Amino acid sequence: MLNIFSKMKAGLTKTRESLSAGVDKLIQQFVTIDEELFEALEETLILADLGVETAMELVESLRGRVKAERLSDPAEIKRLLSEIMQEMIMRDVAPFELECPSVILIIGVNGVGKTTSIGKLTKHLKSEGKSVLIAAADTFRAAAVEQLEVWCQRADVPIIKHENNSDPAAVVFDAVQAAKARGVDVLIVDTAGRLHNKKNLMDELKKIFRIVAAQYGEARREVFLVLDSTTGQNAVQQAKLFKDAADITGIVLTKLDGTAKGGVVVSIKNELDIPVRYVGVGEGIDDLQPFDAEAFAWGLVGE
Repeated sequence: MLNIFSKMKAGLTKTRESLSAGVDKLIQQFVTIDEELFEALEETLILADLGVETAMELVESLRGRVKAERLSDPAEIKRLLSEIMQEMIMRDVAPFELECPSVILIIGVNGVGKTTSIGKLTKHLKSEGKSVLIAAADTFRAAAVEQLEVWCQRADVPIIKHENNSDPAAVVFDAVQAAKARGVDVLIVDTAGRLHNKKNLMDELKKIFRIVAAQYGEARREVFLVLDSTTGQNAVQQAKLFKDAADITGIVLTKLDGTAKGGVVVSIKNELDIPVRYVGVGEGIDDLQPFDAEAFAWGLVGE
């Protein structure tokens, strides 16, 4: 647990410096908790990229807690804020454990770190003792398969691929047969990173799911959307678009260590009700961490 907390806190350094410093500054300006403090805090949360809707809800919850606990000392604000964020992130979220066998579809626009996340996720699953197979179903983007192959070599896992511009569904069909024959625990499917035509994306994903359902009905199906945390509220908008196109079961949030906009995690869960499953907190292959709400909230506004 200590390692998770340490890595999460380190990865959230820029966000914490922005948010926690802003909250600290507010606390120092007030001798008691009043409406002016609440309004200033709401603005601070919005600037930390939690979004208007989420910031308003957090402050409203804070008002209620302050009243219920009869608090007047501004120093209590950070503790309460951390607790409320945890509750918001974990609302209606069951503990996540990847079943075996599973098929994970990885979706997301180009440039968010999709291929890198697949490599890191593969390494993480292998560290848990799971066997992994990769399907290179993004057959249209130049060099997509080659990049994925490099990560597969680093993680020492096999890859199923076809020629460029071939049918992604055909790749998935072959990968499913290979996963079943080899008794693989997790099949990870890379998909095309585009959203300019939602209908094409939906049709492609539906076709892939039909193949998985027909050929590998016993496997658990997950759809992980990869988002770049440095884009802040734009990541929330991307998630809304993809949610319309696919039944997303979890978020993989990349580049958390390189942004002051880590508060977007709270917005994603609160506004879209999609749980964050993994976060990237560094550039190394071991730096994709299972998301821990307590560690996150502590790292976001902790001391």
